[in-house]
Amino acid sequence: MEPNTKEVERIIAAALAEDIGSGDITAQLLIPSAASVQLAFINREPMVVAGAWIVPKVFAHMDSTIKTTIHISEGKRVAAGTRLIEVIGNARSILATERVALNLLQRMSSVATTTSRYVQAVAGTKAIILDTRKTMPGLRELDKYAVCTGGGQNHRMRLDDGILIKDNHIAVCGGVAVALERANAGNIHHLPVEVECDTLAQVEEALACGAIRIMLDNMTLEQMCEAVRMNQGRAVLEASGNVTLDTVRAVAETGVDYISVGRLTNSVQSVDIGLDIVMETKNA
Repeated sequence: MEPNTKEVERIIAAALAEDIGSGDITAQLLIPSAASVQLAFINREPMVVAGAWIVPKVFAHMDSTIKTTIHISEGKRVAAGTRLIEVIGNARSILATERVALNLLQRMSSVATTTSRYVQAVAGTKAIILDTRKTMPGLRELDKYAVCTGGGQNHRMRLDDGILIKDNHIAVCGGVAVALERANAGNIHHLPVEVECDTLAQVEEALACGAIRIMLDNMTLEQMCEAVRMNQGRAVLEASGNVTLDTVRAVAETGVDYISVGRLTNSVQSVDIGLDIVMETKNA
């Protein structure tokens, strides 16, 4: 996935405006205006790198004279203590911008690292790890990118990317068959149609209606195995609901095609990355 350039610029501008406000008062009081400094982003735990490319964009948005050097490849797994990125330039500009750059790099690398763990956990099965729309508000473009960097794949980016008939839609329509009929009849843009099923009876109903993709929502392993048997390869099956690193392997071994995991983005724990001075501040 290639991030949308305009969306990335929007995220950076909004994040800097939120953090800086009218200016970095502390730096203005303590640091001479012409002082320069060199710092390095160094991770304090093993991780998968995602979003290194956004760091120079953040600093350039503040000050185009700041020089940023990236030392690692995107998507690479690195050991703790790796010098990831170096930045050199005006001390005031760097100190005012560092937190936003660090926040975005940490967030994206955290999502990629978590995704990579899930992908590794299902290695050797046919299951593909998917994200969900449970992303950080305002950061979906970056969250979705980071999932792909970690080896997962994207589900819908937005509600207009596909038709996903969920339990509440089914309840309002009065049943799986009615919901599928309405969705297919009005699908003038030929979007992919998926239906969420909470029970095996709903799976049977969906298959009878010719469903091409079925989400098995919060089903037990036994129910998923039975759904795979009932399906006989007719529809693509996606497991969803409360999947963890401890359970994802067993879910994959039921024979489902996809596993969607909200935890990739909605409750990810940030990796620890520090920003350390590597060259003493020089005053003009």
